Parts: sequence; structure tokens; C-alpha cells
Amino acid sequence: MTRASAADSTVDISRIAGNASDDIKRFLGIILTSPRKERSPAFAESIQRRLKVTEVSINKKAEEERKTEARVVLELEVSEDMLNGGGNIHGGCSAFLVDTCSTLALIALGMANTGEFSPSVSQSLNIVYHSPAQLGDKLRLVNTTLTLGARAHSARTEIWTITHHRLVVSGTHVKMAPSTPKSNL
Repeated sequence: MTRASAADSTVDISRIAGNASDDIKRFLGIILTSPRKERSPAFAESIQRRLKVTEVSINKKAEEERKTEARVVLELEVSEDMLNGGGNIHGGCSAFLVDTCSTLALIALGMANTGEFSPSVSQSLNIVYHSPAQLGDKLRLVNTTLTLGARAHSARTEIWTITHHRLVVSGTHVKMAPSTPKSNL
């Protein structure tokens, strides 16, 4: 049983736009807000908890109408724990946001296709830093799936400042199904 399998009603999905099912919207909200049971705190958990899902949509791909893609949009305000020494969002924090948020888009599409959550692990993360974001800037993180295959999955992320109307970071994330652990027998 996953931490989100209990259909937690404390996640308010009424403010999440998009055509994805309520179950998918709720699941993504629970992933962001529920504490990890294994150990705590997790890396950047305080930042992850502040992410707000604003849209979850499943649409036909413009380039290939027989395929679907997921679009997950989130918002977050830049706070002190996200800054580098120069007072701008740290590159490592930006990479964390691309990793986390692109994964949500892949989860949404997987659940829309199969009705289930399938775990995956990162294979590569490519980041381009376009412009700075500063303390107090409001960010809009737009995540769109590219592929969702049996072995490899990919998504792209754009992080925009709502405050200054400019692209801060773009990234692509390639993930894969985890290896099956070897038996010690």
C-alpha cells in the first residue's frame, strides 16, 4: 500500500484545473505533502511540500494523435532555503525541481494509461539555466511528458517567473523502470 493509496481527503483538488481524474490530482497532491515513513527529513522535503499543483491534464499529442501526453503545472515562491550565495535560486534547487516536477507528469500519464502508479528511477537530467529567480519571485513550473515506454520515460520542464515573465530554467528528464533486486538465496 502506497502512502497515497488511502485516497486522502485532506488534499483540496478543487483548485486544480485540468481534465485529469480527481484520483490522479489527489494522488499527486498526496505525493507532495505526505511525509516519508522510511526516514525523515528527506532531501528538500520542505521545498517539495510548498509546491502547489495548479493543473493536471491528459491530452492527445499534437504530433501523434494516437498518443497522449500529460501536462502538470505547479507554482512555488522562491524562499531563502532555495538561494545560492548570490541571492538567486541555486542551480541544485532548480535541478531538484525539474526532477521532482517532471516525475509528477510521468506519474499522471502512467496512471491515466494504466490506473496504477509505477515507480521509476532517474537515468539522466539535463538542465539549461536561462535567467535568475530571486527571493520572493513566484515560479510557474510547466511539465510535459515526451515518452512513456515500457522501459524508458521522458519529460520536459520549463520553470518561469510569474513575477518577471521570463524563462528561468528548462530541462529534460529521462527515467527508467528500476532493476529487480537480486536474491541473496
